[in-house]
Amino acid sequence: MKTHKDLDVWKKGIEFVALIYKTTSSFPKEEMYGLTSQIRRSAVSIPSNLAEGAARKHENEFRQFLYISLGSAAELETQLIISNMLGYLTNEKSQALLTELNTISKMLQGLIKSIK
Repeated sequence: MKTHKDLDVWKKGIEFVALIYKTTSSFPKEEMYGLTSQIRRSAVSIPSNLAEGAARKHENEFRQFLYISLGSAAELETQLIISNMLGYLTNEKSQALLTELNTISKMLQGLIKSIK
């Protein structure tokens, strides 16, 4: 691996962050400092921790940051489910986002297994 930018999961994570920002821009303004902010931070955390971990010198450190990314994905899944329940996301949009997030989570799990 050259850098984190060479990882498909990082690339997919970056694209997903952009999608999350576009999606949450239609959330109610009163959620700007609540759910919208939480969702955006969780989404950004996924590729950010992956990048930080990849920059570390030891595989154990990299793996730990991958687990943090995976935790952020689980947090984001919960927030998307809540957004759907509150009516901020349609069932269709919610399902599409959750499917994409699930793909990213599986890619992270695969990367974790590959460095164990």
